[in-house]
Amino acid sequence: MSGPPIERILFTEEQIDQRIREVAADISTKYAGRELKLIGVLKGSVYFLTALSRELTIPVKIDFLAISSFANQRGAPGLVRIAKDLDESIEGEDVMLVEDIIDTGFTTRYLLQHLAGRGPNSLALCTLLDRTSRRLVQVPIEFRCFEIPDRFVAGFGLDHKQLYRNLKYIAVVGMG
Repeated sequence: MSGPPIERILFTEEQIDQRIREVAADISTKYAGRELKLIGVLKGSVYFLTALSRELTIPVKIDFLAISSFANQRGAPGLVRIAKDLDESIEGEDVMLVEDIIDTGFTTRYLLQHLAGRGPNSLALCTLLDRTSRRLVQVPIEFRCFEIPDRFVAGFGLDHKQLYRNLKYIAVVGMG
């Protein structure tokens, strides 16, 4: 591979699969008797959303958003823009935003506010990875698979310059 070296595996394929099954069972229990619309944030959440949806025992619809974010000159979080909007309305639906990773919380907060303004019946948040050590804005994470250290990670949908998404595990990547 032409990317930075993998330092160590943080979560194995088996650990990820097991935790997703546990979280899916919790979600299925909470939404029993209801239909849930999962909204994935492209591109990172695709692997997680797919694995999660396959483990749910309730009726599920899927839609996607894509975002572009621009840092200000000091590198602080800046403008977030919707690059690809939802294909269908979420008004009156039970909606779950599915993220690959929540870091500072700024982008997630923006997306939750954006979605809440569209009149869903309910809105919840599920993330594969939660890097709480970098949180600057609190967001209501209802379902989380793993908390991670303040290290750069890739695999299972997360990338480094579009590489490593296809790894079946999540690894710490050496960034020099």
